[in-house]
Formats: sequence, structure tokens, C-alpha cells
Amino acid sequence: MTTAVAGRTAHHVRDLSLAPAGKLKIEWADASMPVLSRIRERFEKEKPLAGVRLSACLHVTTETANLARTLAAAGADLLLCASNPLSTQDDAAASLVADYGVAVYAIKGEDHSTYYDHIRAALAHRPNLTMDDGADLVSTLLFLALGKDSDVDPVIRQWAAALAAEDRASLLEGVLGGTEETTTGVVRLRAMEGAGVLKFPVVAVNEAKTKHFFDNRYGTGQSTMDGIVRATNLLIAGTNVVVAGYGWCGRGVAMRARGLGGHVIVTEIDSTKAIEAALDGYRVLPMEEAARIGDLFVTVTGNKSVLRDEHFRVMKDGAVVCNSGHFNVEIEIPALEALARSRRRTREFVEEFTLADGRRIHLLAEGRLINLAAAEGHPASVMDMSFANQALAAEYMVKNHSSLEKRVYPVPEEIDREIARLKLASMGIRIDVPTAAQETYMTSWEEGT
Repeated sequence: MTTAVAGRTAHHVRDLSLAPAGKLKIEWADASMPVLSRIRERFEKEKPLAGVRLSACLHVTTETANLARTLAAAGADLLLCASNPLSTQDDAAASLVADYGVAVYAIKGEDHSTYYDHIRAALAHRPNLTMDDGADLVSTLLFLALGKDSDVDPVIRQWAAALAAEDRASLLEGVLGGTEETTTGVVRLRAMEGAGVLKFPVVAVNEAKTKHFFDNRYGTGQSTMDGIVRATNLLIAGTNVVVAGYGWCGRGVAMRARGLGGHVIVTEIDSTKAIEAALDGYRVLPMEEAARIGDLFVTVTGNKSVLRDEHFRVMKDGAVVCNSGHFNVEIEIPALEALARSRRRTREFVEEFTLADGRRIHLLAEGRLINLAAAEGHPASVMDMSFANQALAAEYMVKNHSSLEKRVYPVPEEIDREIARLKLASMGIRIDVPTAAQETYMTSWEEGT
């Protein structure tokens, strides 16, 4: 692992010799991303991000590589770092540097300090635009600039202590706005807005219909089960699968687990979502009951301590626990460590904790995103729409930032509709167009029975 320059491209990646394999995989993904390809073709001609310094903190995958290519084609001066220590595809990172000239700071399995060093490199880029997946980049930037978060990571606190007042004040200079990819990040940004510390507008890409209806549901559902099966080689059929959380990601995981023959149990804290799960045919229980009967547990809540001490104490021998929410806080790992008399790695992404009474609980991928740690993340065809939203939201922010307030905005509806239109066209699907009479009927009130 070296920080070096390939040509003139700064980077910190595992091994540039991985680039040829990465390039093939990036091209493979690109073939399933026709909407993003169409946008890239226009961006190459129009250069809507010319001269814009853009720092992106995203999962560094082959799909993200094609977003990076699109942003670079638009003229952006781009630096990309990882939004999760285990989600980087090292060959894709190498290819972005060697074949496409994108500055990348990401290594699969990077330690805590290196993870934040990479975020620091993204901030040193002095971005005009931020692009986040989980809001680590923006939250770090705002803490360094404002020193507001009492629960901030100790690494960031140490940086802040070393900053002179004038350096702290200058960090926000030139920042026009940002975009955010995922539910967790949007929740954090709204908290920043509510606390009055969000200092520039951010577009919540996650809230676009062409993002969360498909990426969160179909992407998370398929890739989560893919990661679990790759990590464990377990047969899902006949297994009691406990899905914690019935948001769009939870819906997807439950649907795919049932499709594989699992007996799905849903846990929820939201009454409406619990009713939905019940009417969708799932058994709904509180976690204290589900913990006793589950064989496989998947957390997808965006909250912390969803699986904790009292649950581990009653789980079956051989229970498997994993997370597909953004951060590794949904499973209370310190509590599991405290209960264990011994632990060992039994497979690449499986750690076995043996409790005092001999029961074994298996933790997958250190509690991090199982779909990206043990598998390849969402399929390219679904990320096509998500990253089309990111690209167009970045263009929108550059054009409109001066008229926007310092708050979280939805993706404009016209962007959402255009992405849906392009995706349908790429699939060869045609739909009906309302007649003039139908348009009139839907916009009037006079006509009744």
C-alpha cells in the first residue's frame, strides 16, 4: 500500500497491477448502466461541472467507477474515497487511477485511522461539491469547521484540536453544496439541518423514487442474500430469517429471503410498517421473542443496538447475525465480545463467538455491510438509476446553488421522471399516454358520476 502518483494522479490504493482486471469489470458494469451512459455522453459535450472540485465519499465499486467516469466527463476535478472500510473493490480502485485518471483513496480492509486519513484527503481537495454515502464526509467537514459534535470520532477530534482558527474558518469556503446517497446519511443531514449546523444545501438522492424504490428494495434484497450465501454457504430454505426493519431495504431482504425458502420474521418499531409486513404475509414479533427462534438475523434499520446483550443471551446455538444497514452499530458487537469466552475466524467473513454455556453465535463481516463486504453490492442495472440521480443532482446543484437555502432538498421531480423515462426506454418498454380528455378529467372537479 503506497501513496503515490500514477502519471499525475494522486492515489492510495492497494495495488495498481490489479487495474486490468478492474477495467474489465468496470466495462461489464457499464453495459448494464445505459441511463448513466446516456448522461455521460451529454456531459462530455456540455461539461456542466467544468472547473468544479468534487470530493466523493462512496462505496468504491465497479458501478461507482462508472459514476466517477461520468463526473470526470462532465469536467469535474474529482477525488474519490471509500465510505466503508470493507466495501472497496481493489481492482476497480486501481483501474480508476491507472486507466481513467481519477484520484482514489480506498483500500478494502483499511483500518480506522486509514479510513479517516482518506476522508482527510478528500477534504484537502477543498471541494466545491461533496458527494456522500452515509454523510461521513459532510459531518467530518462540519465538525472540523464548527466543532459542534460532542460524539465525534476521536481521530477527527484530534485533527480539530490542531487546526488554527483561520484554517477552521476557511474549510467551508467555496463549498456550493452536496448530494447524499443513502437513508442513514439523509437522517444525519436532517439532524444537522435541525441543529442549525448544515452550512450548504444538500440534495437527498436517496429520496428519489428511481433510487429507493429500486436500489434499496431490489438492490439491497438481492445483494444482501448474495453476501450471506457467499460468506456462509448456508441453505436459506427452511431457515428462520429475522429481518430487523421493514423500510425499503427490509422489504427487499424479506422478499428475497422468502424467495429462497426462508421463514421470514420481521421486527419493527413503526406500527404502520409492522402492519404492512403482516399484510405482506410475514410473521411480526418483537426482537425479544424473535431472538429465541431465529437462525439468521439481518439488521436493516439505520439505528444502533438493534441486536444487543439480552438478545444474544437467548439465541440458538449456531445463530448467524449480520448487518445490511450503513454503519456497523446495528449489532452491539462489544456486548457480544463481553459475553464470549472465546472467538475465532472460521471463514473469510465469519467470526464465531463461543459463549460461557457453549452456544456459538456467528458474526458476519465484522457487522459491516454484508452485501458489500462479502459480495459485490447492488447489481449494476439498479445502480444505473441511483447514480444517474447522483450525476444529475450534481449538475442541478452547480446550476442552482445560489438560489437554495442551507437545508436538505429532494431530487427535483423532473429529474426523477426523466431517469424513469430513460430507464424504460433502455428496457424496450412502452407505456400508455393519457388522452386529452383524461388529462382534463384528472385536473378538474366539475365532472362527477
